[in-house]
Order: sequence, then C-alpha cells, then structure tokens
Amino acid sequence: MNLFIISILFASAFAGGSSVFFLKRDNRAALKFILAFSGAYLFSITVLHLMPHVYNHSEQFIGLYVLGGFLFQLLMEQFSEGIEHGHVHKQEHGAAFPLGIMISLCLHAFLEGMPLSQVAYQKELIFGIALHHIPAAFALGSLLIQTRLSKSSIAIYLAIFATATPLGYMLSFGINSGSLGNLELHFDKIMAIVIGIFLHISTTILFESSSADHHVFNRQKLIAVLLGIGISLLNFVLFGTGHS
Repeated sequence: MNLFIISILFASAFAGGSSVFFLKRDNRAALKFILAFSGAYLFSITVLHLMPHVYNHSEQFIGLYVLGGFLFQLLMEQFSEGIEHGHVHKQEHGAAFPLGIMISLCLHAFLEGMPLSQVAYQKELIFGIALHHIPAAFALGSLLIQTRLSKSSIAIYLAIFATATPLGYMLSFGINSGSLGNLELHFDKIMAIVIGIFLHISTTILFESSSADHHVFNRQKLIAVLLGIGISLLNFVLFGTGHS
C-alpha cells in the first residue's frame, strides 16, 4: 500500500474544499479549467488503459458491468445534484445539511479509488482523480458553508469526503492482494463498474466544458481538454506497452 497515494488523494480533496474559506465562490474560471482538463484526462485514461485491460482479461459479458456503472452514476447524481462536476449550488443561508449529497458524493469518491490498486495505472489515474476532486470538494464546501454548520464542522465533513477515495484504494488493495478472501475473483467486475462511472463523469464534464455560456466558443476550455488528452497520450506512448 502506497502512503504517498493516500496523502495526495486526501490532500487534494481537503485543500480543494477548504479553499472555499479563502476564495470567492462566484469566481469559477480556474475551476472550469481544472474540470475540463481532468475530464479529458480521465476519459483518455479510461479508454486507453482501463477498458482494454478489463476487456482483455474478463468474461464475455463484462460490458454489462460497465453499463451498470454508467447507470449507477446517473442514479447517484439524482442525490448529489452534479457536485462531482463542480456544480456550485446556491441556497439560502442556514439551509439544512445536505445529507443525500454528502452520502452520494462520498460513495462516488470511494469507488473512484478502486482502480488505484492496479500498480500499472497508478501514475496515470492519481493525477486525474486528484485534480477532479479539487472542484468537486470546492462545490461541496460551498454548499456546506451555506448551512448552519460552524467552520470546524465543515472542515470535519470535508475531511470525511477527502478520506473516501483513500478508503476505496485501501479496500481495492486488499481485494487485489487476496487478503480479503475470494473477493479478488470479482475485481474485474468492480473495475468495470468504476469504468462506467468514469465514462459518465468524464463525458458529462467534457460535454459541459465544450458548450460555453450561450454557446460561445471558449478557447481556454479547448486548451484544457487538449492538454488533458495530450498528457494521457504521452503516458500511453511512453508506458502503455508495459501494461498487460
């Protein structure tokens, strides 16, 4: 188990959420750039690395699990209201604690940590997931700060969210190493579900990023998407042949 991965995943999410105390919540330009970049990067990694591995080493109907993951993320968004995409929701000050959003967002983050036990994909995925969690955590922090919670309580909930992905990684590590009984036999199915989630998240981000406000072309978003795809392709060219 890699403590560096755990630290990066926790720090990126917690820092992204905590920044809500210091940054203006109506200034979203940088967050949109990060979202577009991470969405393109996650999509490319999923298509170039994760999907070929799962389809080459799994049963004939593995695609059903990919589809299931896609639909599962669609269902979770009915509760999270798109915070995974960095959507900042405005509510009246003193609004009730968003329990459904918190649970669904933590479950989403937990599942995102599952592929990281595959050593061959750690260097590609950790970067994209960490970046993806910055705007998501910022959106969660923006929502929590509109409730009756104190700053210390908000920090605790942000820490809970930041812990979700490392917990997913640790569980997946236990499954992949065989230390959790026969669960490793189902690891490819779990990976396929995560792939479906990644496909939904990344394509939704890219769709939203490609359509600027009032359909005005946005050069910065295009640059972010091309950078994300370019770095993923560079990883694939340099290291992709070593994957089995």
